[in-house]
Amino acid sequence: MEGNQSSLGEFILLGVSDRPQLELLLFVLILIFYVMTLLGNTTIIVVSWLDPCLHTPMYFFLSNLSFLDLCFTTSLGPQMLVNFRSARKSIPWAGCMAQLYISLSLGSTECLLLAIMAYDRYVAVCQPLRYTAIMSRRFCLQMMVTAWLSGFGNGLVKIVLILRLPWCGRNQINHFFCEVPALLKLACTDTSTNMAELLASAVFLLLLPLGLILVSYGYIGTAVLRMRSAEGRRKAFNTCTSHLAVVSLLYGTAIYMYLLPSSQDQGKFVSLFYTMVTPMLNPLIYTLRNKEVHGALRRVLGRNPTSQGT
Repeated sequence: MEGNQSSLGEFILLGVSDRPQLELLLFVLILIFYVMTLLGNTTIIVVSWLDPCLHTPMYFFLSNLSFLDLCFTTSLGPQMLVNFRSARKSIPWAGCMAQLYISLSLGSTECLLLAIMAYDRYVAVCQPLRYTAIMSRRFCLQMMVTAWLSGFGNGLVKIVLILRLPWCGRNQINHFFCEVPALLKLACTDTSTNMAELLASAVFLLLLPLGLILVSYGYIGTAVLRMRSAEGRRKAFNTCTSHLAVVSLLYGTAIYMYLLPSSQDQGKFVSLFYTMVTPMLNPLIYTLRNKEVHGALRRVLGRNPTSQGT
């Protein structure tokens, strides 16, 4: 096995190498998405950390989401940008395995985090008087650590199964980056164990959290409709629709990629959506109509002497 892997040396990422004009367009788009992702998510992390008014469970989870998105896109984006402008679109074997493990682990963690955020909103809307007691700092940290450990544990299981596969010299991946379904097509052995594990993890990390999210928002919707305060309904509606928009973007594209049959070309373009577009949109979705973040941003910028003098 070791000899097979070391002799392989590298993988060739085909992407859209047969369409140079499309490569240039994708390079420009992904560069824009990546820069906006860095700016937007870094802003959320810094503002949530600096402003005491945002030291709440909701913004603790949102900061973790932003950090996950930053790491996730950085594990994939720079390599794609380099390959789009290179004649030889290769990635070292070890680099491919590292990219695969990091992106899988972070993506899995994010799926669980979105379910945790839905529970946080359920407690805030449906049990407001008990919110502080239930969503204690210790409980939030325990849920977050559980999500991170589960996500990286899932990535470890997948990477161990991938490492056991023989490649027989086949090294051309029809994708923009190292992705499990595309890699499994190169193995020259039965991959039924990998496919079974992939399906099981997709159920655990996609369908189960999505079901919990939908149940949570079913209760939230009922509670919002019973609110007498129009302002309370508006605030709850704005927060919850933002979260549901993120859920729809991430889970919809991930389910299409991992649970629904699709052609390789369709799959690799869909994967661009959940790896580059969704992390860019998350900061906009969560802050566009969020007066708390707007106020915190003004307060943080107001501490700058230059800003105060204008």
